[in-house]
Amino acid sequence: MDTKQLRQKILDLAIRGKLVPQDPNDEPASALLARIKAEKEELIKDKKIKPDKKSTKDKSHYQNEVPFEVPENWEWVKLGYLCDYGKNEKASPSQVNENAWILDLEDIEKDTGKLLKRVHKNEKETKSIRNTFKKGDVLYSKLRTYLNKVLVADFEGYCTTEILPLDFNGFVVPEFARHVLMSNYFLEYTAKCCYGVKMPRLGTNDGRNAPFSLPPLAEQHHIVSEIERYFALIDEIEANKSDLQTAITQTKSKVLDLAVRGKLVPQDPNDESASVVLERISKEQKAQKTTADKFHYPFEVPDGWVWCKLGDILDIKSSKRVHKSEWKKSGIPFYRAREIIKLAQNDFVDNDLFISEEHYCNQ
Repeated sequence: MDTKQLRQKILDLAIRGKLVPQDPNDEPASALLARIKAEKEELIKDKKIKPDKKSTKDKSHYQNEVPFEVPENWEWVKLGYLCDYGKNEKASPSQVNENAWILDLEDIEKDTGKLLKRVHKNEKETKSIRNTFKKGDVLYSKLRTYLNKVLVADFEGYCTTEILPLDFNGFVVPEFARHVLMSNYFLEYTAKCCYGVKMPRLGTNDGRNAPFSLPPLAEQHHIVSEIERYFALIDEIEANKSDLQTAITQTKSKVLDLAVRGKLVPQDPNDESASVVLERISKEQKAQKTTADKFHYPFEVPDGWVWCKLGDILDIKSSKRVHKSEWKKSGIPFYRAREIIKLAQNDFVDNDLFISEEHYCNQ
């Protein structure tokens, strides 16, 4: 079971309004937008914020073709209208308290958005400018967005400038916003917009104009509760899957150990002795005698078995390197070290590497 895809399926249903039933008594998202607009106008009037001169007359609604249909009481909104995307208070290293939480990208687990470790300034040296964030902010990584690192801050602190603290001012449930930003739909949007080859990042303007499916506030809470319930079940499945995989690996190891010690199946006195088989191999190879007596035996084996060196029963030789120019779409399959390691770890290997029969014979 691919639990990663299962999580994304749940998020997809959630942001399309299909995870929980619609309640006709909920205040529609349009009323929520009206309150946001009124609050912004009041703040502009009090000169607490400046009007966005770059915005069009319709500053809230997403004007392009919507990515998908949503329920009637939902609205498509620009992300930058719901939060001050990219407008963050910064702090120099000298302004950061020694006990302050310092968050870097490597502290967040990819795809799950879980906090891997909480580090304070007195535990690591920091010389760079930081973005400040407070409890409840959605911490969004604009760098390499495909890693899907999004976190809701449970405490105030300072983060790298590659992480943007997003304050939705109570109009969007932070956990709901986090799930939207981690959905495949949003990942696909950022993949189209990101610039840079080695370290792609989402530009501020593209982030502000990103389409955001906004449900009524009450429904946001219901959606978050359902997502958390389903994700808890998936976590349990993953834990059980991990325990099962460990048990399978241990069982395979034990079976192989019993097999090489001659304890897996009963011995048949009518079977041809391994010493006879080894003698026959030695004659075929024109060897004078077996070299089995020249090394230490790791453990005792049944009477019908015999210890020998690997080279006594097969030919071991080095092969030529297979260059990419010699790879074929069909022919003799071959494995590189990476595929052999996966096979040794009981991983699935979908091998599609081949060489010509002529190349194989010349090895």
